[in-house]
Amino acid sequence: MADWRQNYNATVAPLVVGDLVIAGTSGGDEGVRGFLAAYDQTTGKEVWRFWTVPKRGEPGSETWEGPGIEHPGGATWLTGTYDPQLDTIYWPTGNPTPDLYGDDRLGDNLYTDSVVALDAKTGKLKWHFQFTPHDVWDYDAQETPALVDATWQGKPRKLLIQANRNGFFYVLDRVDGKFLFGTTYVKNVTWATGLTPEGRPLRVPNMEPTPDGRRVCPSLEGASNWYSTSYNPGTGLYYVQTNDKCGVFTKIPMEWAAGKGYMGGSFMQAPGEPAQRVLRAIDIQTGKIAWEIPQVGPVTSWGGVLSTASGVVIFGEDSGSLMAADGANGKLLWSFPTNQVWKASPMTYSFDNEQYIAVAAGSSILAFGLPD
Repeated sequence: MADWRQNYNATVAPLVVGDLVIAGTSGGDEGVRGFLAAYDQTTGKEVWRFWTVPKRGEPGSETWEGPGIEHPGGATWLTGTYDPQLDTIYWPTGNPTPDLYGDDRLGDNLYTDSVVALDAKTGKLKWHFQFTPHDVWDYDAQETPALVDATWQGKPRKLLIQANRNGFFYVLDRVDGKFLFGTTYVKNVTWATGLTPEGRPLRVPNMEPTPDGRRVCPSLEGASNWYSTSYNPGTGLYYVQTNDKCGVFTKIPMEWAAGKGYMGGSFMQAPGEPAQRVLRAIDIQTGKIAWEIPQVGPVTSWGGVLSTASGVVIFGEDSGSLMAADGANGKLLWSFPTNQVWKASPMTYSFDNEQYIAVAAGSSILAFGLPD
């Protein structure tokens, strides 16, 4: 797919669509130029490739002012999703680079920090939506999006929803990419005061990283991140593991080099400010938090969420327990301590007509079922 000696690597699982295997690349903190590629299942031949950052002179390159376009980022390290009715692939893209130093890449930096909608057969761009133009906080868009068919303002509509790393919850029309709604979903968002009717952030002045450090919320880990989310049509709620956490961002000019990181700065948790992981149930119609479960722990875990048709929400709690809650009201139903830091999300499967819940915890795979 790409030359590892140019800092390309891979953390993403491929997506199979018809006869194609579609895969992205990592390396967004090392200055790669991100892309998606589709391969024929039978022959392995590349069928199409979509670059997430244009070359100089191509449409979109005008959003890059300065030399930063030479090593731009925009990695595709989280698996996208597919709508077979629209024959469209939706793939979130990563941050521009250097992550925290934006002086050499003024402008919006398309198509970083975006979701791109691609024709599955050709890889042609149908539409895009950029969540964080000119990102200097590593707020990539690699948070799990959900494709939702729901009634929106009295009419059936095909939606794409996401709780973005930048602290805003978004509702888009996935047919044409139109922004429908957005609001904050965590306690502290200091880099922007809100969103325009088109969904662009209303940025707060003087929130960029500095050589001495700038306090900004959310932290670099984001208001949420790559772990799984879950929308339940029975409750109309979107379940997301979130982080109430602020950080201090510094910027440092640096040159790109093969085999080295390209962050352009450093970051740490805001000193003296406690952080907390909170499971939140978001009403997608209003953006209001229907209920939440604050958790105990250092906010260093990466466990996601699963919800079932019966209305149970399973999640990896920050202290290391696997927990279950009532999806309607957040009442805790069950807990199992693993004494592990979560690095995976729960899943469900059936065997012999019995349903099970499974999750990776440390070096073990744990599976649970209801007693006979």
